[in-house]
Amino acid sequence: MSWIVLIISGVLEAVWATALGKSQGFTQIVPTITFAVALIGSMAGLAYALRELPTGTAYAIWVGIGAALTVTYAMVTGAESASLVKAGLIFLIIVAVVGLKLAH
Repeated sequence: MSWIVLIISGVLEAVWATALGKSQGFTQIVPTITFAVALIGSMAGLAYALRELPTGTAYAIWVGIGAALTVTYAMVTGAESASLVKAGLIFLIIVAVVGLKLAH
């Protein structure tokens, strides 16, 4: 169960990071509320997962999921340029996250 919660928390990290950028310094209400709700959910899920998982492994996976999804979303929506190099690096993040899970 901790692994599932950790993955969901990583997804929520991407949500709050994206919403933070769209909040324009907390001046836009919907992105600001989205940021706050996703941040609380993400942190609560990470805290829950850390009850059973090693901190270093869980944190690295949480960050990796969030980072990979955030940049992928930005590239898909056109907010950030896409390239084969970026796609390859995102792939390496995913491989590293899976590797950490398998090594646990």
